[in-house]
Amino acid sequence: MNRPHFFAPSERNKQPILEQLKKVLPARAHVLEIGSGLGQHAIHFCKTLTGLKWQASEKGDSIADLMEELSSAGISNIAPPLALDVVADEWPIREFDAVYAANTAHIMSWEAVSAMFGGTGTILVPGGLFCLYGPFNIDGKYTSEGNRDFDRNLRSRNPKMGIRDLGELERLAGSHQMFLQERISMPANNFLLVFEKRVEQE
Repeated sequence: MNRPHFFAPSERNKQPILEQLKKVLPARAHVLEIGSGLGQHAIHFCKTLTGLKWQASEKGDSIADLMEELSSAGISNIAPPLALDVVADEWPIREFDAVYAANTAHIMSWEAVSAMFGGTGTILVPGGLFCLYGPFNIDGKYTSEGNRDFDRNLRSRNPKMGIRDLGELERLAGSHQMFLQERISMPANNFLLVFEKRVEQE
């Protein structure tokens, strides 16, 4: 584990997230991951959740490293990665049963967060799930001093970044026909948010 771009947080949180995805996701589902990094989550999840068909994605300038890692892993239920910038690129045409993103919302601009929710709302099947992992504020308040310091650090590096408030995300989801189904507390003051695409009433 001495790769130059190895993401230590992804190693720490991959098993706790997997334990929750076992409960949340259907046994068989087509899942799009936004911001797959080096594919550490995709590889770990798909070794266990063999009924999933996992579509990894990353921005174009990072796709080569992701493709190399996934090819080396050789896991049959992970598709070759897509180049996807949530703001600039065309989203996949097909529909997905679930969309997954980890540690993305706080490093994105609000424009990108809005684009991620908008694209997700478009490609999810009715009843499909959007699983979003990371640190979030609750009612405008930090959930820990560590998160407060982390948020200040993010905003000092780029004012467009920062920990997002759950209420704002719920309103954004609602504008794209999704609602918060579950808020799961995770280690290190993180949450797994599970949004569901509304089923249209006939």
